[in-house]
Amino acid sequence: MQLQDKYRIAVLSAYALALHGFEALLPSPIPWFRLGLANIITITSLTLFGFRTAMMITLVRVVLGSIFIGTFLGPSFMLSLGGGIAGTCAMGAVHSVSKTLFGPIGLSLIGALFHNTAQLFLAYLLFIRRIEAVLVISPVIMLIGIISGFANGVVADVLIKNILKNDPDSIQNVARA
Repeated sequence: MQLQDKYRIAVLSAYALALHGFEALLPSPIPWFRLGLANIITITSLTLFGFRTAMMITLVRVVLGSIFIGTFLGPSFMLSLGGGIAGTCAMGAVHSVSKTLFGPIGLSLIGALFHNTAQLFLAYLLFIRRIEAVLVISPVIMLIGIISGFANGVVADVLIKNILKNDPDSIQNVARA
């Protein structure tokens, strides 16, 4: 890993952590509900710099974010880590197959679907152990995931277009990814 890559990951992770922290300050009508704003940075990173950068940002954000808010190694950390890895891997797999088939909005929706599915599976496996409870809450979680995934994808799309327009060096990075 080159020094430039380490700096890029550090800066983008800081952005993701800032969005994660900002999101924690927002009032939530449902205790477990999160918009996933930090995923905007993950999608942008995946599109511009590749899977490895996006996964590193996801891992740094989940680990440091949980340490900062005091949930490290707790239930929400496990669900966040599992969801983050699943969502990032799914987006990375789709993006590696075809960089043009799905744009940021499609990638975000795929990431949200896999993130939520992994979280529901882990909640069942590790904590709930009642399939009825998981099946009852699944439609609500999936609907919220679709809405927030779409919104995050739109923001990521605008961000990526602005970066590519204003930073010609990023175009070279996209070509290499």
